[in-house]
Amino acid sequence: MWDRAGPWAGLVARLGLAGVWLYAGGTKVGDLAASGRAVNAYRIMPFEVAQVIGAMLPFVEIVVGLLLLAGLATRVSAAFSVLLLTVFIAGIASAWARGLQIDCGCFGSGGQLAAGENPTYGWEIARDLGFLILAGYLLIRPDSRFSADRAVQPAQV
Repeated sequence: MWDRAGPWAGLVARLGLAGVWLYAGGTKVGDLAASGRAVNAYRIMPFEVAQVIGAMLPFVEIVVGLLLLAGLATRVSAAFSVLLLTVFIAGIASAWARGLQIDCGCFGSGGQLAAGENPTYGWEIARDLGFLILAGYLLIRPDSRFSADRAVQPAQV
């Protein structure tokens, strides 16, 4: 049963994670300076480094999302997803532990919260852990229905 359901579960995980990356990158790509400010709000690295990472991140997210959408290099895309999500969770946990009052910038510009707004770090970490589970599943079982990987790989007996 699992052998037949596995590729369908892989399809759901792959398309779900692709949607997350495409939406996350798409919301930031129009304002790379804001993306850099969101990275800088974590106060982990020098401003110039945060600006470069913030400018690159939306493009990385979009590329990973497109690869997952097509089902091309699924295991590699899943590995990048695991890496990114682990860094994001660590960054959010660090901001929470240090008492920073910031928006994670995961799906938009991020940065300092307005007066009276409270961070939602617990929810953000839980959400990213869910995405991490999807990525981990694809890392272990990258096979999925309707994927380019299936078209370029010989059938396994």
